[in-house]
Amino acid sequence: MSWQLEFMSAQQRLLLKPLLSKCDGPMSARKGMDLMAGLVFRHPPLLRQYLRDQNLHWFACGRCKPGKAILYFHGGGYVAGSPETHTGMLGRLSQLSELEVCAPDYRLAPEAIAPAAFEDCLAAWDALMAQGFAPKDVIIGGDSAGGGLAVAGLSELCNRGTLPAGAFAFSPVVDFTMQSESLQRNKDSEAILPSELFEALADIILAGFDASDPRISPIFGTFPECCPVLIQYSDSEILQDDALRMCDRLRDFGARVEMQVEAGAPHVWQLLDGWVPEARASLKQVAKFAQDSLAETRR
Repeated sequence: MSWQLEFMSAQQRLLLKPLLSKCDGPMSARKGMDLMAGLVFRHPPLLRQYLRDQNLHWFACGRCKPGKAILYFHGGGYVAGSPETHTGMLGRLSQLSELEVCAPDYRLAPEAIAPAAFEDCLAAWDALMAQGFAPKDVIIGGDSAGGGLAVAGLSELCNRGTLPAGAFAFSPVVDFTMQSESLQRNKDSEAILPSELFEALADIILAGFDASDPRISPIFGTFPECCPVLIQYSDSEILQDDALRMCDRLRDFGARVEMQVEAGAPHVWQLLDGWVPEARASLKQVAKFAQDSLAETRR
């Protein structure tokens, strides 16, 4: 672990985690995430941003391959976050992968409960297809809740028989039945997320919706003829077992799954690009995965 990552983890554990434990609802969470995005998350130079189809935010940095894209679903616990909060990381991912990144501004709870976010993310996929993209020309991905959306969407696309070239997830939330033992085992080592936060989130997001429905808990989904998948997670976060169990579930369906673990890193450390070297290294690994996956579909 670099000293930068160790320092940032300690700061988040001392300052951010206590604040989240006292978070009094979605509005507070949104303000906090917007503040973090403005003060901490760095943007690469010469980043280009534009809108298509109203709710589809596009990010491009450097020279990008035409006709190829990453469809990315932002995190924020289904109650916070937006494409704007993730601008810096998505710009860097575009630069490293040489691909444009599309991020839908999906509906959040409590204004829109499950499965609204899932429906919006599938609508974003369908919009890309309507714009002329082929499934084999798109990589899907996301972080945290958005990582769960990416995997849930992947299940639907597998069952439709319209596979993307590949899929990736950063520390995905995949089980709202809360069967992952790391929710308790790692509650002290976790740098950001209070474990008790998930029960409160579940009440807001589900509002009576079945917690085991694959649209919100893709650990229960099916993945026939699945494309390659990359999952990155930290060994100290409470979502460690969500990632591990999801990898096992995908492999049960014959998927080629690559796992990358970062020791002692905070939840979704990739957002700290420009501050810690591990963030840039992880994004480079995703960029290579995307390039390799797209190359395989052309064979």
